[in-house]
Amino acid sequence: MNADLDAQYNNRARVPDHPAIFERWSKAAAAYRATSRAELGVPYGQTVRHYYDVFPAVGDGRQRPLVVFIHGGYWRSLDPRMFSHMARGLNARGHDVALTGYDLCPQVSILDIIAQQRRALAALWRRFGRRMVVAGHSAGGHLAACMLATNWPDYDRDLPPAMVGAAYAISGLFDLSPLLAVSMNEDLRLDAAGALAASPQFWAPPAGLAMDAVVGGDESEAFLDQTRAIADAWRPAGVAMRAGAIPGTNHFTVLDPLEDASSLMTARIAQLARAL
Repeated sequence: MNADLDAQYNNRARVPDHPAIFERWSKAAAAYRATSRAELGVPYGQTVRHYYDVFPAVGDGRQRPLVVFIHGGYWRSLDPRMFSHMARGLNARGHDVALTGYDLCPQVSILDIIAQQRRALAALWRRFGRRMVVAGHSAGGHLAACMLATNWPDYDRDLPPAMVGAAYAISGLFDLSPLLAVSMNEDLRLDAAGALAASPQFWAPPAGLAMDAVVGGDESEAFLDQTRAIADAWRPAGVAMRAGAIPGTNHFTVLDPLEDASSLMTARIAQLARAL
């Protein structure tokens, strides 16, 4: 184990008050579910974690692209119900929002989780027939980039090539090779080949599509590097990349602007959707 890398990637240790943040999120998520017209627990696969929740827009969002949010937790913890309130800001801006679940490591691999998210998005397309912006946090930021870089007709010939037209990755991981040297790899079970295969930074860039990658300004240098590196890799290949740090936020508080319809983050995701 590399002690420095372990410290760089251990977000919970870097944010000692993360239990209070998680409790705040859980309460806000439950309150939003209680007051929204959400459709909860729609299955897309075989396990209890293979489901999505849909939070409808304020007004009629059916003519607008669907926004999909994928939660984080290093592919090994948390679930969509902790993040229901992250739909609030986009709902207020007129966008339906779906939150998708997936099985967790070590019961499955990260490559399995990528496949599960493809299955979830294919189910959303078949149901709604609308292009998507995929947003995600941490491991969900990784999965958002994977969904953008997926050639959908290769996955299913009935799906359109640009089914996912844009992504918004918040504190994402795009090169998984550093995780080979950290303690959490006991759960992730990555080897060199698996880390490379699961790293969207090294996939064929989704030229002609758009992705924003943002990170908390108070995050570790490793996470700042991850955001810079995906922009440096994809921008020259024709991806409309924006990348930057949000001052005064850590790995968890960086996500909070999604609750606010007037925040720059929410406005930017809505702008990406309008451009599809």
